[in-house]
Amino acid sequence: MRQRLSLAVAFALVFTGAWSPEPSAAVRPPKLQYELMTLPNGLTVILSEDHSTPIVHLQLWYHVGSKNEKPGRTGFAHLFEHLMFKGSRNVEPEGHTSLVSSVGGQANAYTEDDVTVFWETVPSQYLPLILWLEADRMATLRIDQESFANEREVVKEERRMRVDNQPYGRLSEIIYDQAFSTHPYKHTTIGSMQDLAAASVDDVRNFYNTFYVPENATLTLVGDFDPGTAKELLNEYFGRVPKAGQPVPRDIPKEPPQTRERRITLDAPWPLPAVVVAHHITHDGNPDSYPLHIVSKVLSDGQTSRIYKKLVYEKRLAVAAFGGANLIEDPNLFYAVAIVQPGQTPQAAIDALIEELDRLKSEPITDQELQRTKNQFARDYILGRESNQQKAGQLAHAVVIHGDIATADGEFEIFQNITKADVQRVARTYFTPENRLVITLQPGRPGAAAPVGR
Repeated sequence: MRQRLSLAVAFALVFTGAWSPEPSAAVRPPKLQYELMTLPNGLTVILSEDHSTPIVHLQLWYHVGSKNEKPGRTGFAHLFEHLMFKGSRNVEPEGHTSLVSSVGGQANAYTEDDVTVFWETVPSQYLPLILWLEADRMATLRIDQESFANEREVVKEERRMRVDNQPYGRLSEIIYDQAFSTHPYKHTTIGSMQDLAAASVDDVRNFYNTFYVPENATLTLVGDFDPGTAKELLNEYFGRVPKAGQPVPRDIPKEPPQTRERRITLDAPWPLPAVVVAHHITHDGNPDSYPLHIVSKVLSDGQTSRIYKKLVYEKRLAVAAFGGANLIEDPNLFYAVAIVQPGQTPQAAIDALIEELDRLKSEPITDQELQRTKNQFARDYILGRESNQQKAGQLAHAVVIHGDIATADGEFEIFQNITKADVQRVARTYFTPENRLVITLQPGRPGAAAPVGR
């Protein structure tokens, strides 16, 4: 008897690229259902019902991240994220998360280059609680010297743990400092020790009054709620938060185009040399960004990628090789990194990295590579909306970063329609010699560190 292929096995084969019956194998998932509205004070609200389970998820996106920091105040957006949990007029320090936990919920936050996001997931009957909590700290955050000093030390220790005391922990910091001259992507979100030490309570209060205002925020609710009740609660709690007295500043300096190749050699306190080949690329949502996602997966996504296979397996020039396209709100970077194998030279690794990027310009990727990558995107797209939290993130990202909520659903077809010619075109556009930065990081004396500006 002829056996049928199980659905689970079929999906696994399609999404890994092991079996591709047709170029259009990926099945489009159902579109997200939502309602978009704006309160009189400027707060953007996205409501998306999902009654499959009795829970509700809230995300509050403030359109402020490390790129909004001024020179000499790096790390400020991340520091302020910590301070948002230190109490308000009506809630004691750490009371926000304690209250959410006491009803069986979860709460947390994160800071990126472009946004700061606070979130809660609770049983649906506690929707009034989390709306009140978020509105309360938006309107009446408590900022005092003791909390500020304590959290500054917490953030310093986080930097030590994640960056300073990790092998190659400062690699990203060095890459971005060298790649950017003007745009604040030059510094990473964690910030520098010097700037954290120089921050003051007055700086914090000014940051709060400037960026943590309704017209700079997007609130997304996904889950088991009645929209009429949710709107009443939103108006009752958030509607009373006053508008800012002045427009939210968007004076982000643009990075000038790079017009010639740059090669830099620096010392670093690491056991093996590292080399980097980087190119400036466009921003998230630009038509070129979608083929660049494909480029990133083909070149540098995992141990089956071209760069890893060539440098680690075939030529044995590197003990590790990785990279990717960082596609965010403003133009950013594609970069590839190789940790050089003992006995091999940094220049040989650099040449091999450039050869792989140039190969993408001179010859199209294969049909199998393109289809496998599309299948991976389809898989990630579908699995990325399994939970209320994931759906909320997709909707908020579309509104805040793209300025168009329709992209939360519309990008699926864009990815499935990308051609090999599109991939080759963007490689030729961005992987040019004059747009190339090459960094060689040589093992230096113990304690040596490559310079990082602010």
